[in-house]
Amino acid sequence: MSHTITRLGHLGEGIAEGPIYIPRALPGEVVEGEVDSGRIAAPRILTPSPDRVRAPCPHYKGCGGCALMHASDSFVADWKTDVVRRALTAQGIDAPLRPIETSPSGTRRRATFSGRRLKSSVLVGFHGRASHSVVAVPNCAVLHPDLTAALPVCEAIVKGFGSRRGTLRLATTRSDAGIDLDVTDERALDGTDHVTLAGLAEAHDLARLSWNGEVVVERRPPVQRFDEIEVVPPPGAFLQATRHGEDTLRAAVVEAIGPAKSVVDLFAGCGTFALPLARRARVHAVEAGSDMLSAADRAWRKASGLRDLSTETRDLFRRPLLPDELAHYDAVVIDPPRAGAEAQMREIVEANIPRIAAVSCNPVSFARDAKLLIDGGYRLDWVQIVDQFRWSPHIELAAAFRRDHIASD
Repeated sequence: MSHTITRLGHLGEGIAEGPIYIPRALPGEVVEGEVDSGRIAAPRILTPSPDRVRAPCPHYKGCGGCALMHASDSFVADWKTDVVRRALTAQGIDAPLRPIETSPSGTRRRATFSGRRLKSSVLVGFHGRASHSVVAVPNCAVLHPDLTAALPVCEAIVKGFGSRRGTLRLATTRSDAGIDLDVTDERALDGTDHVTLAGLAEAHDLARLSWNGEVVVERRPPVQRFDEIEVVPPPGAFLQATRHGEDTLRAAVVEAIGPAKSVVDLFAGCGTFALPLARRARVHAVEAGSDMLSAADRAWRKASGLRDLSTETRDLFRRPLLPDELAHYDAVVIDPPRAGAEAQMREIVEANIPRIAAVSCNPVSFARDAKLLIDGGYRLDWVQIVDQFRWSPHIELAAAFRRDHIASD
């Protein structure tokens, strides 16, 4: 029996009547295959879409890292834009959507590999599609070449420290000084392990090697640059996936806050936005992770030409900033996790802050929070969509909100 794909779901899967979910299918395509629990795991494409293209990565069939590599770039851009539009429409919001900005292929600067020890070898790569198997990805089209060049040291670590019963997670980040590698595993290291790992870091010229977030050896500080301000993040710290994505989001944030002279940056991380904003405004950075704020503070102290930057360690989900604390600022920058920041948004509305730059990785929670702001008297001026997780269903965005009564400034 054949099935016609009517739309894509939020994970990028094709959906036919039923509903039946079909991975790597596009709207308008006619497919057939065995239906099991509402899914066709191995569809046969009978009538392909004109938007179907040949996947540019040799690992696409087995790797689960990309969901939309079979679709044209224009289709993916339009689909992601429509995802944001539909999320806003569901909340009754009609806002100007700027053209999507898509990061080039081969520019992803961070990735977490999985590593398993086999009977006579090791395997390092990404998990296969809908499975726990690991697929080697030596020619990944998404990653920066420096990350794929780090696969040999990952394999060496798995060979020396891996187990056939479990999986090591190897978080690799490209820095100005080389690869920053943080290994996650249940085992604790002893003195001999430290010596062995330090030797591997030396042999493979790593900038820093950490184990479960604890630095084993730092041969060179793994510097990141936020608008040319040098920051050394702690192991495993959040970082925007591509430099292009970070630059696009930062430019949107700077535009959204306008001439503000005092800014509070909520969920500030290591200072991705706070540090560049300190070139023009007094900034207060708030984040739950004290190690990330310490990195931002050290960067601020070493940089020149920045205005005041203060930091505050605080869980904004449990203790959102209250209106009297927010009242000192001209603008808010807020970049919460996927769940959004409903409680914090309610306090921002009460504080009557003139400008808000909102960054999000989840259009649904963003739309929910945006409705709170709009109902509270804010106007949504524009939304900038950013695709830095190319060929995946993930979407980033930045948006500008202003109080209607100051819209003329």
